[in-house]
Amino acid sequence: MATATVTSKGQVTIPAEVRASLGLSTGDRLEFVPLAEGKYLFIASTHTVSDLKGMVKKPSSPVSIEDMNAAIESSGAGNQF
Repeated sequence: MATATVTSKGQVTIPAEVRASLGLSTGDRLEFVPLAEGKYLFIASTHTVSDLKGMVKKPSSPVSIEDMNAAIESSGAGNQF
């Protein structure tokens, strides 16, 4: 497990193996997303929205809003980590 230390100025050096895994380089930004009390997820903000194009394929048939809501409800969406 990679670890880091917070300096007196609140700075942290992200370990090289973590930077490499996330594809981070100088000037890249990180987003911190609160998950629960005392827990955060951090995400490398190195890509634009247009980079997401093509990641999700179109469904073979149209899906109704009702079907989407039912799928979300059945998967237990809203449960926190």
